[in-house]
Amino acid sequence: MCGPLTEYLESMFSLEGRAAVVTGGGGVLCSRMAEAMAQAGASVILWDVRQDALDEKVARIRKTLGDDQRANAVQVDLMNEDSIKAAIEKSVKLTGQVDILLNGAGGNRGKSTLQEVKAEDVEFVLKLNLLAGCILPVKHFSKYWIEKKIKGTIINIASMASFNPLSGVYAYSAAKAAVMNQTMAQAKELAPFGIRANAIAPGFLIADQNRALLLNADGSLTPRGQTVIAHTPFGRFGETHELLGAVLFLASDKAAGFVSGVTLPVDGAYLAFNI
Repeated sequence: MCGPLTEYLESMFSLEGRAAVVTGGGGVLCSRMAEAMAQAGASVILWDVRQDALDEKVARIRKTLGDDQRANAVQVDLMNEDSIKAAIEKSVKLTGQVDILLNGAGGNRGKSTLQEVKAEDVEFVLKLNLLAGCILPVKHFSKYWIEKKIKGTIINIASMASFNPLSGVYAYSAAKAAVMNQTMAQAKELAPFGIRANAIAPGFLIADQNRALLLNADGSLTPRGQTVIAHTPFGRFGETHELLGAVLFLASDKAAGFVSGVTLPVDGAYLAFNI
């Protein structure tokens, strides 16, 4: 029984022989996604502007795999198109070909009322999440894939804010709504080339960027955290590992070869909340 089952799962979800670039790879969540793809057989290249974070995450993945060859890093400034083009060239030299792009770079800057929003913060957050975290990497990877006739796979990272804005984070909500919109646009334009584009919308997980917003120093819920849990039918925050199945599903051409243009929520039924 185990033999046929294992063979079936490997044929459906294996990423053997494929290579993935993960932007924002120096972060905890994105490096875990990269590690999941590596454990499924892919070679992974982490992209980030922070070399120290890259070194740490690559070392951890290599230790997990027991393999120093299938995890590498390239330092890149995703706000700079020349840097992106150079990073693609370096990544291709490392693996021979890259056919998966996971756009994990993103984040927020501050929380405020509409009356206190700073234009410079809005501009930065839009550039970080929409340009650096979605449009510019896809622009240059799609050029590379079309030229080389590679049927690439794009996984963008959306948010609960893509569906309904979160209070106090106007720029972040706008940017993540745009990521979902652009995922559909990318899917439509790139479909004739066999390139798929999808997104994952994580629910509320505890990560470095939102820990202080959701949890007090003693681990109890902040008022914001209490609101989130009250709005989440599962009654808890998500765990990082609960995103990984969605990553492997969307990355697999066998499992999701006819899936493109969707944003997949992994949210403990947050979006299904009603009264």
